[in-house]
Amino acid sequence: MDRNRILSKKIKQAKLERNAVILAHLYQSPEVQDVADFVGDSLDLSRHARDTKADVIVFAGVSFMAETAKILNPTKTVLLPDPTAGCPMANMVKVEEVMALKTAHPDAAVVCYVNSSIEVKAVSDICCTSANAVRVVRSLPQKKIIFVPDKNLGQYTARHCPDKEFFYAKGYCPTHDSLGLQQVIQAKERHPGAPVLTHPECKPEIWDVSDFIGSTSQMLEFARKSRAKQFIICTEMGILHQLSSYNLDKEFFSPSPNMICPQMKRTSLVSIEASLEKNRFMIEVEKGIMQQATRSLERMLELPV
Repeated sequence: MDRNRILSKKIKQAKLERNAVILAHLYQSPEVQDVADFVGDSLDLSRHARDTKADVIVFAGVSFMAETAKILNPTKTVLLPDPTAGCPMANMVKVEEVMALKTAHPDAAVVCYVNSSIEVKAVSDICCTSANAVRVVRSLPQKKIIFVPDKNLGQYTARHCPDKEFFYAKGYCPTHDSLGLQQVIQAKERHPGAPVLTHPECKPEIWDVSDFIGSTSQMLEFARKSRAKQFIICTEMGILHQLSSYNLDKEFFSPSPNMICPQMKRTSLVSIEASLEKNRFMIEVEKGIMQQATRSLERMLELPV
């Protein structure tokens, strides 16, 4: 029996003993996705974190995701297997910048991408994910929108909400933002006729040569329903595992070998097993700021699917 199978068996037993659930993002490595109870995008994971009956949540993702799970489950134990797994985009906007934008535009609503710190969520009006950003903004009565921290997702949302005025922070995802237009064009030449599926965290020029723009869960749904047999996937490579697993008769290609988030890949079966066995690393959030951040998350989750 190889090491991964041994670790997977230990993890399964530890989950039963502790009434634990493992939530994994689609950008995790294949072996981590395979041991998870649920694999999804940020919106799906938020809903599962909110609704779980488990006593312990092990979050195979990055720190803001585990924080979100703790906000939605303040009485549960939430574990982040690797405490160094963070999000560069989340670190690109600070509370001070958000407050400055609010001062400059006092009649604007602050829409906060979940890829952000708990402190930023606490001073925002409502959260969003890449799957529901347009729906969130359309639900707001305000005509002015402060969108933080992802400028690319913000601009994508603005395209679909032309009746609103947007003000952006300067954040971005280094992995998605690194993808160049020429790389996508070359991929289209290598795979003629293959639809290009793109995450809105990519730069606008990538959207313009894409056949579909959406969150990771929306990409999965598009590929499942499509009659095409080959696809070019413009997002982090971890999603290729689920795409291939659920579409055995189809092929999926990344336009760049650099579409890898090193932070997402920090989690391993070793760290998950240690997390369950040694109760590490526990997410703790100060009560006052948790209450403030809860408001923006719950407003998002209250919206109809």
